[in-house]
Amino acid sequence: MSITQQYLLDTYRARQHGDPTPPAPGAHDWQAMRELCDYRRSRAVLAGRPARGRIRAALARLFRRPG
Repeated sequence: MSITQQYLLDTYRARQHGDPTPPAPGAHDWQAMRELCDYRRSRAVLAGRPARGRIRAALARLFRRPG
């Protein structure tokens, strides 16, 4: 069964039971990848390796001195 067929079956079942329809395949792929990257970066920091990317930039903004 393909992803599209499974999605259509899940949508049909949800409508039969009055439940909200599931998200379309691929709708949250970028968000999931960002969360995975953030998780791996946070694990690196806990292991004593330097932070890189979005977490490091957020920490730099947070602790930046004005002026």
